[in-house]
Amino acid sequence: MSFQQGLSGLNATSKSLDVIGNNIANANTYGAKFSRAEFSDMYATALNGAGVNNVGIGVNLAAVSQQFTQGNISTTGNAMDLAINGAGFFQVTDGVSPTQYTRNGQFKVDRDGYIVNNDKLKLMGYPADALGNIQPGLAQPLQLPTSGIAPNKTTKMEMEFNLDSRAAVTAPAASVTPQIDFTDSKTYNNATSVTVYDSKGQDVALTYYYQKSGDNTWNVYVTANGQPVNGTAAAPTPWQTLTFSTDGKTLTSPSPATALNLTLNGPLTKTDPKTGAVTTTIVTPLSTTVSLAGATQYGSTFGVTNLTQDGYAPGQLTSITIDADGVLLARYSNGQSKPAGQLELANFRNPQGLQPLGGNVWASTHASGEAVLGTPSQGNMGVLQSGALEESNIDLTGELVNMITAQRIYQANAQTIKTQDQVMQTLVNMR
Repeated sequence: MSFQQGLSGLNATSKSLDVIGNNIANANTYGAKFSRAEFSDMYATALNGAGVNNVGIGVNLAAVSQQFTQGNISTTGNAMDLAINGAGFFQVTDGVSPTQYTRNGQFKVDRDGYIVNNDKLKLMGYPADALGNIQPGLAQPLQLPTSGIAPNKTTKMEMEFNLDSRAAVTAPAASVTPQIDFTDSKTYNNATSVTVYDSKGQDVALTYYYQKSGDNTWNVYVTANGQPVNGTAAAPTPWQTLTFSTDGKTLTSPSPATALNLTLNGPLTKTDPKTGAVTTTIVTPLSTTVSLAGATQYGSTFGVTNLTQDGYAPGQLTSITIDADGVLLARYSNGQSKPAGQLELANFRNPQGLQPLGGNVWASTHASGEAVLGTPSQGNMGVLQSGALEESNIDLTGELVNMITAQRIYQANAQTIKTQDQVMQTLVNMR
């Protein structure tokens, strides 16, 4: 026996306690991965070859390996908190150093609209163009839009409704002027309204009036902000006359009914309902293509099943949501939304070869291999969960048990040194 075995045991166990202590310290660190001290025995090299009677000379700390198993995912309710359920790392950068990697998804938006972590490292991914189209390619720091969304003029409208075939004819004789009074519901059968928008995003209230004029035949009048679209205020005329098949399933006229033109000509204004003063002048002409292909005439009550149009007013950014595929969706005050970018994740053939840098980030090394890039849910990449964080994968109870075990091993190694000292003392005292 020599002092070397005991001393190496003390050194190795001391380092093991350091590893265990670091694990315990980071038990509540989001995205942290526990480390494991790995040991190897040591033998002296014999010049005459290996021998069956060789006695080991101690122990060596072979490696401190990180264990990248999945941690539990806890919900936070904060949309900018992100967790990866599965393989992959977030890519972050300071703009100077090489790209760094992390599993800690505690992000926020800085004053310039960049998504950053607590150390101001910027989250990387693919940007989106002005129309919301993701631009894949080289990942770059993700920056959220700080301006609002521009208005969009209404160009298309789709209407699906049923007109009651049992309804009475309300169209008066041809000699009667006007043919319809929009303030008198007795002169038409049904009405429905929709809001459309001009090129400035100013809203226009369109109202469609349906007036039965005969068997399977209906007149459709349209007003814009209360003003007739066709004819004059004193003598409005129908925008369209609809003729249905006898079974009421389809429109026989106009045909086809998929691209009917509705043009609003000027001057067209909005007025204050209290004072009657003009508040808005609508940009005209405003032309819209209307589809009535889904209209029917059955023996049931009037009802609208679909009424859509593609215009909208300007809007301001109200929130950002992130889906399981890492797409950042910007939501605006006008009810519109569009992609603002997409996260790109990185994975490694050997994650244990990553070099920890502190601050919950790692750097790639020759041992880890080059980063394999992809979006969440793609290939072997994990699924992204917004409003949640990945907890550390450190088993606190297990680490406390490991600490007690390491402490006993340390004491045992100290005892071997003490015993060796006693043996040496005995030899010294021999006469």
